[in-house]
Amino acid sequence: MQLNDKIAAVVTGGASGLGAATARMLASEGVKVALFDRDQTQGEAVAKEIGGLFVSVDVTDQASVEAGFAAARAAHGTERILVNCAGIAPVAKTTSRGEPHPMDMFEKVIAVNLVGSFRCIALSSTAMAELEPLNADGARGVIVSTASVAAFDGQIGQVAYAASKAGIAGMTLPVARDLSKAGIRVMTIAPGIFETPMLLGLSQEVQDSLGQQVPFPSRLGRATEYAQLVRSICENDMLNGETIRLDGAIRMAPR
Repeated sequence: MQLNDKIAAVVTGGASGLGAATARMLASEGVKVALFDRDQTQGEAVAKEIGGLFVSVDVTDQASVEAGFAAARAAHGTERILVNCAGIAPVAKTTSRGEPHPMDMFEKVIAVNLVGSFRCIALSSTAMAELEPLNADGARGVIVSTASVAAFDGQIGQVAYAASKAGIAGMTLPVARDLSKAGIRVMTIAPGIFETPMLLGLSQEVQDSLGQQVPFPSRLGRATEYAQLVRSICENDMLNGETIRLDGAIRMAPR
């Protein structure tokens, strides 16, 4: 797929972090970008910066997501690109100090990270499948979701987060197979330790310590590096049905 002003994209979690970097990258190539997020202030600021559209969307709510896609399509036409970056990462052990893991927390993480991603995939792919192909191969669109190295190396206290991200990685191939006849490619990126708003809120000493755990380059990943991989996925039609670790060769220790 060639990125240009004839292409529309939706980026969930687009108000900050990996989503905002992806939105900026796509817009720099001329793509018409709609941002879905719950942070209206930051989302509107990013949308204004890139000449895009912000829509307040809760990915756990079917009606909210449907309304978001309707607004995005009214402004830009049906999206050819969907990037799922919306997610949360609370910490709790399976059992701790005589108390079980809060089930409402576990269910919320699954609802936001896993079910929210699939909800957007299902709604987006249904509309993408009706578009005219872009080339002789029959390509119609690209869907990129965000897992995490926690899907494979989940640490102590990450059971809910790891489960949600493992689910995203696990559904990548079957969804790609489901959508193959429609010419829609499906990929997942599993970032390592990245400069997200949560990590950037830590002290510089802690950030440096985390970065030193990465074999090479020994630093935190940059949101622009995630966006760069999204670009490569969009542009390379043979990338399909796979989860790519973007982690500097890190393998997470138990804690």
